[in-house]
Amino acid sequence: MHHTKQLFAPLALLLNLAALPGAMAAPAFHVEATIALPGEGKWDYANIDAVHQRLFVTHSSQVQVIDLKTRQLVGAIAGTDVPHGVDFAPELNLGFISNGHANNVTVFALDSLAIRQQVKVDGKNPDAILYVPQSHQLYTFNGGSADVSVFDVPSMRLVNTIKAGGRPEFAVNDGAGHIFFNIEDKNAMEMIDIASGKIAAHWALDGCEEPSGLALDNVHGRLFSVCKNQRAVVTDARTGKRVAEFAIGTHPDAAVYDPATATVYVSNGDSATLTIAHQVTPDRYEVLDNVATAVGAKTMAFDAATKHVYLPTAADGKMKVLVVNAAVK
Repeated sequence: MHHTKQLFAPLALLLNLAALPGAMAAPAFHVEATIALPGEGKWDYANIDAVHQRLFVTHSSQVQVIDLKTRQLVGAIAGTDVPHGVDFAPELNLGFISNGHANNVTVFALDSLAIRQQVKVDGKNPDAILYVPQSHQLYTFNGGSADVSVFDVPSMRLVNTIKAGGRPEFAVNDGAGHIFFNIEDKNAMEMIDIASGKIAAHWALDGCEEPSGLALDNVHGRLFSVCKNQRAVVTDARTGKRVAEFAIGTHPDAAVYDPATATVYVSNGDSATLTIAHQVTPDRYEVLDNVATAVGAKTMAFDAATKHVYLPTAADGKMKVLVVNAAVK
């Protein structure tokens, strides 16, 4: 009996420790797979076509397409010139790619990936791109000319050019007539009123250096801007007031909010981490983990159905996509 007590004592100790407040371990987020992609060169944004379950990665002079079920490369859209962003109009079977060097947009069929047309942008270096289904309009955010081009879809007729207060970065649509986007070189954010086609608000993001990635909690009206100085700031989308902030890594370039789990994800390229933060309340956030990824993994795409995060990067000249299991238990 003496030996039996010794055998089970460590187990009892562990159970007692686990019962202590705050003793529960953080969720085991991890990189569960790596998808190799052919080719070298720069990469930028990634996005997921949920209808066809495909991941689109802008890479060098093409956009590569990965089947999410098999995690295999199934196609590529060539002829793009330094593509930045990609977005989709699934109800029209159309996709759109912003091409920074060519100053145009590639329009392609979502099912076949066939190119339909190349449309000239009236600004310079179109970067972020956003399709708004409510108005059937496509917006390109042009970093080189500090403006926003607006196209009617599917005609792709240019209908408006909106002057921004600085270099526009990532943008989100609230589905209720407003688009929000970061102003990277002015440490600010602006709001477009879709109906009038004009800037309706300009909010300073004090203490947020070079805001890039942007995410939206539409239920609570909270905007998440990720900043060069290792902070994510949270803004009230109705008033422009800052309500919270939390620590992130270096060189962030994308942010996602998952309303199903009240979780914010931020990809940090230089610190090689994926910050995962829990929304305790709309005005309070707790960092759950900083998952080790890889240097350069600054952008990402989030699959809301499977809770997987896909992060493109390169090592030794070889392109790859990291797959992080980011399910919050």
